[in-house]
Amino acid sequence: MTQGSGRDGTRPLVGLAHGSRDPRAAVAIDELMAAVAALRPGLPVASAFLDLSEPDLSTAVARLDVPEAVVVPLLFAQAFHARIDVPQAVVAASARTGTELVTSEIIGLGPDVLGALQDQARQAGITADQEILLLAVGTSDAAANAAIDDLAQLWSSGRRGPVRAVFATTAPRATDALAESWTTVPGVVSLFLAPGLLLDQVRAVAEPRGVVVTPPLGTAMARSVLDRYDAAVLAARSAGTVPR
Repeated sequence: MTQGSGRDGTRPLVGLAHGSRDPRAAVAIDELMAAVAALRPGLPVASAFLDLSEPDLSTAVARLDVPEAVVVPLLFAQAFHARIDVPQAVVAASARTGTELVTSEIIGLGPDVLGALQDQARQAGITADQEILLLAVGTSDAAANAAIDDLAQLWSSGRRGPVRAVFATTAPRATDALAESWTTVPGVVSLFLAPGLLLDQVRAVAEPRGVVVTPPLGTAMARSVLDRYDAAVLAARSAGTVPR
């Protein structure tokens, strides 16, 4: 999606997501960006993707046709996509379009994300005594996986039932955890931004056993995306790289 032109001097916000073969994912990202726009009327926004979905960043920026814009990586983990793919995509898009691009911090795993996860758990009816399986995609980057585990431990420290991190693509796998024997049925809270095949695979194992799986965070991250944008604009202004 693309909204607005930014010709009044407002720097557009481009939400840069990973992308998916599942068309529902791109729809969810567009809905997230629409929610961001609703929070800040007059702010031009656009969706873009690193891979598998369209448009790519260069195309999205070209459609905006503005001298500068802010790219917000719609990522939770500080892994390969955040460290390598995003900077490469930003450099390429800037070179191809002539647009000066400022990159914000990723969404990350801060208190705002934890709060959104807690809200999802409450809305799903997961009680304070139930174990929570905090489900993330997973990565080959051990430090990024450890950060998810740290988030699970932080959440666990503030509730009666434990929280443990599980992953869709690496150990400890969610499907293995769901095959265990329990005295109390756990709940799965999804650290996903959008629906897709990985989440479907976990849900297919969980639901026959009566395990609730929360939906992706989606539009609940709109305020966080806008906060990352605002912080990037402020930092760029302080550095003198973005006009006031």
